[in-house]
Amino acid sequence: MNRIDRLFGILTLLQSKKYVQAETIASKFNISIRTVYRDIKALCEQGVPVSFEQTKGYFIVNGYFLPPISFNSDEANALLLIESIVYGFSDKSIKKNYSSALNKIKAVLNKTQKDKLEALNNTTHLQLPSRITPDLDYLSTLQNAISSKQIIEIDYTNSKELTTKRSLEPIGLVFYALSWHLIAWCHLRSEYRDFKISRIKAIKNTSIPFTRTAHIELSEYIKQLPVSF
Repeated sequence: MNRIDRLFGILTLLQSKKYVQAETIASKFNISIRTVYRDIKALCEQGVPVSFEQTKGYFIVNGYFLPPISFNSDEANALLLIESIVYGFSDKSIKKNYSSALNKIKAVLNKTQKDKLEALNNTTHLQLPSRITPDLDYLSTLQNAISSKQIIEIDYTNSKELTTKRSLEPIGLVFYALSWHLIAWCHLRSEYRDFKISRIKAIKNTSIPFTRTAHIELSEYIKQLPVSF
């Protein structure tokens, strides 16, 4: 990778995250920490407002945005393949949001790329059991509650067909055993519980902040799951 491509790559990485450590940049682009410092300086000299916060890393000052310059054919094809996976493993809310985002990305492709992508679209298909993608519209709402750390209320039907109302502090979403699951602190049970998304009958984001000051990391909870897939 030449330096110009690397600088654009670093800029894209910085735009995609809140903070990026120098070590992360060095590892991703297979360069030394010293080279990272030089590249960041080069970006600053070109007018990119890169700043640094101790212990957190580099970040781009709010308000700066560089639209995508171009996508090569391989990148565009990869996005198309991801679209089929999104449609196979998500619900209506995620499908709608992904389609909207992908259409914005397609807008920056040239005509030849668009023609090839359209032709490829008809040759990629993911066939999955209907139980994996139930006719629900919850994942986007759950993502927003998780990222905003807000309490949700749900009507939940368990395996014995008993429905209860639950007030939850959601910490993450996990796909395992061919189903989406919500991991959350349950106010009713006063413990972390695993809720199968397909068993949620109604959901409401209360916009009320979490009452607990700290939660277990999702990666730690996953170690307790009964299966490894």
